[in-house]
Parts: sequence; structure tokens; C-alpha cells
Amino acid sequence: MDPFVSNYGWWLLALVLIAAEMIAPGYFLLWIGIAAGVMGLVTLLVPNLPVLAQVVLFGVFAVVACLVYWKFIRPIAEQRDDQPLLNRRGQRMVGRRVIVCEAIVNGRGKVRVGDGEWLAEGPDAPEGSEVEVVDVAGTTLRVEPRRA
Repeated sequence: MDPFVSNYGWWLLALVLIAAEMIAPGYFLLWIGIAAGVMGLVTLLVPNLPVLAQVVLFGVFAVVACLVYWKFIRPIAEQRDDQPLLNRRGQRMVGRRVIVCEAIVNGRGKVRVGDGEWLAEGPDAPEGSEVEVVDVAGTTLRVEPRRA
């Protein structure tokens, strides 16, 4: 039997495809690599399977693996998170009322948020006044006078 079409050849192909997926991510090669791994198991269980049958079966496994990914796994992986602002701390502050800790003069100053201070932009406001965060630009909060 040709050494490539033995179960070791299929497992080697699986490793190469999965490693290629690491270099050029896109999930496509991963599923074909999984199909090659399954083919390695098949040739381990049925060692005298003809080469043509192995290649055809590999093609079927690859198509099925890719379809399973597209129909079932991809939609789950692309589901939106229930906390879209989890790692966007500034965006979570929009709508929050904060206290000016360094007067906003000529459109720039600082506000106290929790135990920290953030740069702020907005209309002039004296120290100690309450403002509302309306937007975030990088690490600068855009504020407006508190609405009633």
C-alpha cells in the first residue's frame, strides 16, 4: 500500500491543513483538516480500502465537514454578544452623569468617574458641576450640561 494513503498519511495531511489554518485563518482549511483526520481513522479501521475509495470518501467528508460548519457552527460563532460594550469602557459611560473635577475651560477639562479622572470636552463648566457624558472619542469624554 502506498505510504501516503495509509492512516499516517491522512493524519499528516490533517496536521498540515490545520497548521495552514493557523497561518492563514479563515476556518476553511480547519474543516478539511478534520476530514483528513477522520479519513485517517477510517483507514486505521479499514486498512485495505482502495486509494480511489479513500480519495472519494475524503472528498465526501470534506464537503460534509464544511457544510456542518456553514449551517450549524458558523451561526453560533457569529451570534452577537449580550454585552457588546464589555471591553469598551468609554462607550459604557455614555448617558452617565459625572462631576467636573477640573473646570472645563475653552472646551477642555477633567471629570471624575468613579475613583478616576477622565479628560473631557464640552461647553465651559465650573469645577463641581454635574455634566452628562454624550460621546467618547478615544480616552476623552464629550460632555454636556446635565439635562433636567
